[in-house]
Amino acid sequence: MSELYGDDYITITDEDGVEYELEVLCSVEYQGSTYLGVCPAGSDEDEEQELEVSVLKVTEEDGEEILVAVTDEDELAAVYELLLDD
Repeated sequence: MSELYGDDYITITDEDGVEYELEVLCSVEYQGSTYLGVCPAGSDEDEEQELEVSVLKVTEEDGEEILVAVTDEDELAAVYELLLDD
C-alpha cells in the first residue's frame, strides 16, 4: 500500500513514480471494504481556505494492499457521508 511513518501520515506513490505525503483523517468500513479520508500533509485546518479531503479505498493487488481512488459516484457519496459522521 504505502509506507507509514506515524499514526496519521502515509506516503503513496502513483503510477508515474510521484510520491505524495498524506494525513489520514479517519477510516470507515463500507460494504466489506476500508476507506480512508485523507488530505495533503501539512494542510492547516485553521487556515481560512477549505480543507481538500480525498477518499481512497484500500484494496489488495498481488497480495499487497494498495490505495485507489473511488470513481463510482454513488459509492463515493455513501462513503463520504460515513466519513462526515465519523
